Amino acid sequence: ALGLYFPRKEYLENVYIDQPAGMPLLRIHALKDSREEVAHFHLCQNLIISRARSHENNWFQIREKKGLLYLSKSLDREDFNMLSVGNWMPLSKVMLYVFLSSHPFQEKECDSATRTTVFLSLINATAPACSSLTARQLCFTEMDLSFHIKENKPPGTFHQLQLPSVHHLCQNLSISYKLLAAEGVPFRYNESTTSVEVTQSLDREERERYELIAKCTVREGFREMQVEVPFLVNVLDEDDSPPFLPNGTDTADAVVEFNRKEGTVLSTLTVYDADTTPIYPLESSRKKYTGTIITDDPWISETFLVEHIFDEIHFSPNGSQVRGTRHEY
Repeated sequence: ALGLYFPRKEYLENVYIDQPAGMPLLRIHALKDSREEVAHFHLCQNLIISRARSHENNWFQIREKKGLLYLSKSLDREDFNMLSVGNWMPLSKVMLYVFLSSHPFQEKECDSATRTTVFLSLINATAPACSSLTARQLCFTEMDLSFHIKENKPPGTFHQLQLPSVHHLCQNLSISYKLLAAEGVPFRYNESTTSVEVTQSLDREERERYELIAKCTVREGFREMQVEVPFLVNVLDEDDSPPFLPNGTDTADAVVEFNRKEGTVLSTLTVYDADTTPIYPLESSRKKYTGTIITDDPWISETFLVEHIFDEIHFSPNGSQVRGTRHEY
């Protein structure tokens, strides 16, 4: 068991001058490896401003059981100047790590292997008025709605469409969402929580990628705006399916005649693997599957050689393309 994991490798958010303490910034989710696990989130107390410099984090906290990142202290202009290292630009970027564990974190525990990165753009201006924002800005952050979910894992919530900061600031606006998808896909939008759930265990060998649409409607009085963005889910592979031979044939006959030249191909055997795809360097893939002549005769070992060639192919179960590998021996 690999344990809890993040469905995103990174998160992006903007932070403005003088936003009040307690302001929710973004919601981070975790998915389970087993149903019994309980997710705990932890923020290491360092902001990384550049590759060579870090600063103690006095402004951001995360709710351990909910994954809600929020401002614990208002960021004023003096703070901005300190974190931007005298940079005259109106924007400074900092980075922090959110760690994940199935048990409560101990004080200053920051060595968990399971982490995601949060990039915060600190903007040297107060937050813009809600009326000046476009529907795209009110509905979605700048990051793509792209997620990775492991196959054969329990269902769970992996994203919240509603932006916590916009919901907190723009209460006079009505913002609603829909998830547009083909019938039968294993995802559900919960209107009361604005969260998106995977409803069943996924199988990468059946489908590797889901392409949905997130639709947002913003209403202000009689004015209505709509925006749609792609919502993509990639299914990550678990090595759970054995290789197979076409037509179940696991034997190939070879006829060896006299005076054959070196390099002559005597016989071929094809093996398919829908579970894995070629990885690089190629030698890593070659080592995973080996072709061996089993013999006690040294002359046979010296005279004949099994050569291994492989390439990526596509299978089409249920009408969707899934990558796999064809091995030729």
